[in-house]
Amino acid sequence: MAIVIIDQDRCKGCGLCVAFCPKDNLQIGDQLNTAGLKPAVVKSQENCTGCKICALMCPEACIEIYRETAEVVAGE
Repeated sequence: MAIVIIDQDRCKGCGLCVAFCPKDNLQIGDQLNTAGLKPAVVKSQENCTGCKICALMCPEACIEIYRETAEVVAGE
């Protein structure tokens, strides 16, 4: 699973990330940001595969993707 973080105040709501997400996991939100625009939001963090296509397509570079890693506990 991956974690998607969208900087809501930098997002212009252009929809490129939404259009290119292969899992249809992004949408334009209902809330306005500080610029009066509706930024993109993640539908479900659990559905993200971490492909990073949304981050590559974003002209404002306001999307970050982090992959969760399994933590190994010493002694197990």
